[in-house]
Amino acid sequence: MADLPKLMKSIAIREPGGPDVLVPAEIETPTPGHGEILIRVAAAGINRPDTIQRMGLYPPPPGAPATPGLEVAGEVVAAGAGVTRWQVGDKVCALVGGGGYAEYCLAHESHALPVPKGFSMVEAAALPETFFTVWTNVFERGALKPGETFLIHGGTSGIGTTAIQLASIFGSTVIATAGSAEKCRACETLGAHAVNYREQDFVEEVKRLTGGRGADVILDMVGGDYIQRNIQAAATDGRIVSIAFLNGSTAEVNFMPVMLKRLTLTGSTLRPRGIEEKAALAAALEAKVWPLLDAGRVKPLIDKVFPLEQAADAHTLMEKSSHIGKIVLTL
Repeated sequence: MADLPKLMKSIAIREPGGPDVLVPAEIETPTPGHGEILIRVAAAGINRPDTIQRMGLYPPPPGAPATPGLEVAGEVVAAGAGVTRWQVGDKVCALVGGGGYAEYCLAHESHALPVPKGFSMVEAAALPETFFTVWTNVFERGALKPGETFLIHGGTSGIGTTAIQLASIFGSTVIATAGSAEKCRACETLGAHAVNYREQDFVEEVKRLTGGRGADVILDMVGGDYIQRNIQAAATDGRIVSIAFLNGSTAEVNFMPVMLKRLTLTGSTLRPRGIEEKAALAAALEAKVWPLLDAGRVKPLIDKVFPLEQAADAHTLMEKSSHIGKIVLTL
């Protein structure tokens, strides 16, 4: 740690509010504790939870830094006691509980993964939060199997573009909703049947594309009136997984079709989970997904890259929802 600066550049949330409350700040460079590595951040991914935290609606879990940012890529510059996997100089990407919008960031060694072959730091920074989220919700909670039909809402989000690629490559039929012709084309390029939700009823389209069966697994980040419509669009024994609520988390729902179709309604959050749970997800990804990344068969879509000090502009773009793929900060 001797050669590292005492203070580092970061982005602070001045007060709860809009993107303009994100301001450059100097804070103490963190020191890795037991089992932790310190990463010199080359790039950090932007995610919806960051914008919700900025509004004051998603506080960091106990012990996590107040600085936003849930995924980073960079170089290991220090390791705490008990670290066995990584050495100074290793290039990694990592899922973190916070602190990504900064020059240096702590990560638990078991939540870091090697930068895939041929990936830039920007591409690597676009992986952890998104791939952990898709893996745990689509393939573990949703138990999506080859040959099943998968419906993803928000097909051009970071989550959406990842879910389409992974579900397709593992042998499922994918249907994705998106809000423009351009976004629908992007979903189709990735391997999905696209439904323009502004012009088509996704329930009718799912029924049409599946010969009336419906979708076996639905990943929803919309909520609101989509909750009932997902139930209508689901196949018998279908699984509906909620991970966000852009249209609100409450709805009046008729549960009769849940009973008649034997549906499973589930959901999860990632950030508050314990070290062991996240480590298990990292291990599953390294075994099942990292070989696909190394082989170039799956790749994150990058919409736009901003320098760290323009974090406010990056949040403005995310909230416009015009992006296709990931938004990333660089240092």
